[in-house]
Amino acid sequence: MPATLKRSSWAVLALACVSQFMVILDASIVNVALPSIQRDLGFTATSLAWVVNGYLLTFAGFMLLGGRAADLFGQRRMLVAGLFLFSASSLLAGLASAPGVLIAARVVQGVGAAMLAPATLAVINTNFTGEGERARAFGAWSAAGGVGGMAGAVAGGAITTGLSWRWVFLINVPIGAVLICAALMSLEGPRARRREPLDLIGALTGTAGLAALIYGVMQSADHGWTSTRVIGPGLAGLVLLAVFTAVEARANQPMMPLRLFRIQKVAVGNGMLLLFGAIAIAMWYFTSLYLQDVLGYSALRSGLGQTPAAVTFVIVARLAATLLPRTGVRRLILAGSAGFLIGFGWLAQAGAESGYLASVLGPTLLIAGGIGLTFPTLMATVTADVSEGDAGIVGGLANTASQVGGSVGLAVLTTIAGTKADLASGYDLVFLVAAGLGVALALVSRLSGSGGRVRRPGR
Repeated sequence: MPATLKRSSWAVLALACVSQFMVILDASIVNVALPSIQRDLGFTATSLAWVVNGYLLTFAGFMLLGGRAADLFGQRRMLVAGLFLFSASSLLAGLASAPGVLIAARVVQGVGAAMLAPATLAVINTNFTGEGERARAFGAWSAAGGVGGMAGAVAGGAITTGLSWRWVFLINVPIGAVLICAALMSLEGPRARRREPLDLIGALTGTAGLAALIYGVMQSADHGWTSTRVIGPGLAGLVLLAVFTAVEARANQPMMPLRLFRIQKVAVGNGMLLLFGAIAIAMWYFTSLYLQDVLGYSALRSGLGQTPAAVTFVIVARLAATLLPRTGVRRLILAGSAGFLIGFGWLAQAGAESGYLASVLGPTLLIAGGIGLTFPTLMATVTADVSEGDAGIVGGLANTASQVGGSVGLAVLTTIAGTKADLASGYDLVFLVAAGLGVALALVSRLSGSGGRVRRPGR
């Protein structure tokens, strides 16, 4: 084990997994509490969306910066800083007495999450170097995210009903305090080495470009793709990202070394993560809407209805970790894509008269199984051929690709759903498109030749 590991490997893995659990939990647990938040704080319908969007925007926008900071300043330092920022902003959110305060707290929470997520990947990448143990670690990390999403859907309703919406945020404070102590005890500080300066121009252009692009995409649901509120930020984001690329190509110590894209697993894997993000949002977001809007389920009942799929994801993600060293990448990607094609195709046949057991349970189990096969496989693949000094930025890039794929996918699929007169037909069309994305994922894997086993580079 490398020097960053101070105690046992299971303590480091538990730290990474629980941190990931908390980040994903916070992305999903708030949704059920939104009506109560709106009533208590006097949010308008438009401003209420920023309780969710403020978090997602900074989470995705600052991920590259958070990943590079983990490489430059040390994984433990960034993990502890991210946990502190996340916990402190959670406390502020839980005590908020006005809409502006809650939105500001959620924005800061997103920054803390953007520091946390790539740091957890970097910790796994540098502390688990054996082919089999890394696959199992990524399987556990992926499963922790699945449990976070599942717990959020159910716990949000339970906490809001039994206690108050404020505890949706306050619950993070004691968890964060325990994780900070665990990080200080289980991880050593960075090895002594020459400190490289942060690429400030790259950090500013890259972060602002991602944030502007994602903001523009978010506006499409309310204003349409031709609105200046979409086109303006979208174009600004693309220009800033073009400037970012030019800056990184010339910088002596770039925030995002472009040489990493010469590594096939990094380039192709992140492309597949973009597709995967759209597929995952089609499953969790639109299935939830289908259960509530078409079958008439409550938010809590909808969360319970998705629980079997979430459990399946957790189990299959752990299974994928065992299979990956034996089967290689392509077979698992193809098996996952088959689950997407069959599951979404089956789900697209459901209608308003369909029942849960006949038309929802079976296909969502297949899709969740596909997610469980592909997500940890892609994450392990993307980070396999990078050095310890680049582990943070590659982890940030992988998380960013998945988040951007989900944001763009949500906007595009929402537009597609709106082309139909009735909700059931709109969601059926969304599920058919998602099945096509599953086929595209398989084709990319097949044509790129990314089918070998995941191995670590020599050290």
